[in-house]
Amino acid sequence: MKTKLMLLMFLAAASAFAQVSVGIRIGAPPPIRVRVQPRSPGEGYTWVAGYWYPVGSRYTWHEGYWTRPAYEGAHWVAPHHDGERYYAGYWDGERGQIAHDHAWDKIKDHNRDYNRDHHDRQ
Repeated sequence: MKTKLMLLMFLAAASAFAQVSVGIRIGAPPPIRVRVQPRSPGEGYTWVAGYWYPVGSRYTWHEGYWTRPAYEGAHWVAPHHDGERYYAGYWDGERGQIAHDHAWDKIKDHNRDYNRDHHDRQ
């Protein structure tokens, strides 16, 4: 009886440290959409090509757009899927990585990126 009680206590303690992880795999995104790249709005802008990104259990298309880099010297690292996992796009450079904020996508102003000054963000 004492052995069973000890075993039960051991299992209860071990389960307290157990971790459960649930992931949803939705596979690779659809093929990239081919679009005409509009003319640059001016010096200092970078073209971010359109791409698919996961939202819940599906992919959503993000149209390409012109924007200023997150900070001077930063370059855009495009999102990609390696056949097993999705890697989000981000700005990278000497000052580190800055992720793209998809909340910007909900802004109705189609010139939001032309008029945005990312240099103020830190």
